[in-house]
Amino acid sequence: MKPSASSEPVSGRAGPALLVAQTSFLGDVVLTTPLLAELRTSLRPRRLAVLVRPEAAPLLAGHPAVDDVLIDDKRGRDRGLRGLARVARRLRRERFDLAVSPHRSLRTALLLTAARIPRRVGFRESRGALLYHTRVPRDRRRHDVERNLALLEPFGAPLPAAPRLHLAVDPGAAARAAALLPTGPEPLVGIAPGSVWATKRWTPTGFAAVAAALDAEGARCVLLGSSADAPLVEAIQAASGGRALALAGRTDVATLVAVIDRLSLLIANDSAPMHVACARGIPVVAVFCATTPALGYGPWGAGHTVIGAELACRPCARHGGQRCPRGTEDCMHLVEPAAVLAAARRALAARVRA
Repeated sequence: MKPSASSEPVSGRAGPALLVAQTSFLGDVVLTTPLLAELRTSLRPRRLAVLVRPEAAPLLAGHPAVDDVLIDDKRGRDRGLRGLARVARRLRRERFDLAVSPHRSLRTALLLTAARIPRRVGFRESRGALLYHTRVPRDRRRHDVERNLALLEPFGAPLPAAPRLHLAVDPGAAARAAALLPTGPEPLVGIAPGSVWATKRWTPTGFAAVAAALDAEGARCVLLGSSADAPLVEAIQAASGGRALALAGRTDVATLVAVIDRLSLLIANDSAPMHVACARGIPVVAVFCATTPALGYGPWGAGHTVIGAELACRPCARHGGQRCPRGTEDCMHLVEPAAVLAAARRALAARVRA
């Protein structure tokens, strides 16, 4: 089929069978949730399914706009061309009328084409843009929530005035979180020091200094992360005096959401836990090292603070990188613990007043 720019309704039935493809990182899935809600309201699809990587599936459990979550294990059993063909066959059997893709990878465009979905909408800047029938400009100046919502434009749908992130808390995960966390009156402050990208990680000594100070002022710090973050978390726990609760590797994604939901504040790098906290209405103090909010991935909503060093070399890449191009790591080392601590104190005081 030759792609066209048609924006006519997909079918005259009760609404299209719609697939939204977002197989990027966990935080990107969170930032896609306002688009899901608006697609449900505007298109009234008879079915709305979302294609994600397996680790992201719990983030969409309980989302009122989503009927089904489908899996593309592109880093595991579905990797490579054979895996792509296998997922395409599965999608073909689902008989979708329409695909909308916030994800800009060539693999996603190839996958939706191989699945023979008759109408495909994606970004003009996607690597496989020519495989989409309708191509939407992606404004780099906007937040990623707003960029994703631009995919509504081909359908004539109005943009929401105040889009909101949405993550539900699973009841079973809430019970697991309650069992992990202390029950005293002291405010719980989450600290998420990890990131896939090394240059996005603020220094362990910085996090430890903030944790020690907050502990001395009556807060209880909870160190969050995956099992890969356990050595980092243990080092911060030891350097901060040992009282912080270390949960790295002890929470699955659903339980992480539930733990964050019980916090008074989250201090994090530019990472998925930051976006989870925003979705659950938890104030965030975000430390941006190699990246900047101008890239479109800052904390969404009101009541959040971003701390970063003013350097001409920032941002050095869209995701940062595994090493500093200049070899200085100034974006990490020049962020003062005092600035992060002051922002945390303000956020906690505002929480008490509210």
